[in-house]
Amino acid sequence: MAKGDPGSTTRSRRAAPRSRKGAVGDPELVQLLTPDGERVDSVTGPDGTVYRVDFTDEEYRGLYRDLVLVRKLDAEATALQRQGELGIWASLLGQEAAQVGSGRALRPQDMAFPTYREHGVLYCRGIDPIMPLGLFRGVDQGGWDPNEFKFNMYTIVIGAQTLHATGYAMGVAMDGRTGTDDGEAVIAYFGDGASSQGDVNEAFVWAGVFNAPLVFFCQNNQYAISEPLERQTRIPLYQRAAGFGFPGVRVDGNDVLASYAVTRHALDNARHGQGPSLIEAYTYRMGAHTTSDDPTRYRIASEVEAWQAKDPIARMKAFLEKQKIADADFFAEVDEQAKRESVHLRERVLAMPDPEPTSLFDHVYPHGSPLLDQQREQFSRYLESFEGSAH
Repeated sequence: MAKGDPGSTTRSRRAAPRSRKGAVGDPELVQLLTPDGERVDSVTGPDGTVYRVDFTDEEYRGLYRDLVLVRKLDAEATALQRQGELGIWASLLGQEAAQVGSGRALRPQDMAFPTYREHGVLYCRGIDPIMPLGLFRGVDQGGWDPNEFKFNMYTIVIGAQTLHATGYAMGVAMDGRTGTDDGEAVIAYFGDGASSQGDVNEAFVWAGVFNAPLVFFCQNNQYAISEPLERQTRIPLYQRAAGFGFPGVRVDGNDVLASYAVTRHALDNARHGQGPSLIEAYTYRMGAHTTSDDPTRYRIASEVEAWQAKDPIARMKAFLEKQKIADADFFAEVDEQAKRESVHLRERVLAMPDPEPTSLFDHVYPHGSPLLDQQREQFSRYLESFEGSAH
């Protein structure tokens, strides 16, 4: 688990002492780790901001461990759905660096608003990976406490969570919880497809006008289900922020170090009262949109292969090997841990008890209602009408 913070002491001295503007081939892209694992000491963004990280060797290894574990648990969930144990699953395959990097950049007091794919951020916030599986298995409504973990419930309605996040962030500012180093910031996750939703653009308006301490984090994985990016926008997504009066930046979403650095900078600006910003994490969805999707119908194999060469885990592993921060024993131990935790996750999912059918009425209202009681009674009679029913 990475806990490092730019500027802290006792850091690795193996990182190459180089700096540059943007990334090779894209001067607007913030990148600290090239696809072949070469480390860049610092990068100057288009607005002049200098991005860097300063981690210990242990923290670099922790980030790699996060990436591997998150991918393995995600793969296990996909396998469970294919075997009929989950109703559906939205995989994050290929987007691990964007999620782990931004998730680890959050401070304990910060609040996150996810979509339905932020399993990596959820993991970084310390939530048991079983929790979203209960939701997608249909045995609960996603049972974690948002206030305890500072991580809101999964949101299925596309883009709605950006409005939730904006309202929450406005409340943070009104309560005076900004303007200091320990102030609170908010982050809202969404995809490139959601950027075309009215909810997202309304959130941009409100956040900008009210100077909300909010980071909009767009994981641009190139497709809104089957619609490619070029059918959604004529300019890079991060440039949309300028029209709403706040800054935007594009980061290499397959680079966990850059994702961390850019997100930490944006969150710290927000907590100090400098208002909202937009991060476009330029990444790729290697798998299907969900397990009900067939991506071979709308994209070609060569495109997938080109992005596989930028795999975020392979990139981090190459860096660790080149800098001699990790050896074969470490990688084997991480793989074994990932396998062990995924097996344990599977066992726990299969052991989940089916809920009582009438429990769907339990949490509609905190104190119930006459109408709800009537509906519960009608549903109970319906269940009892079946021969051999236990209800």
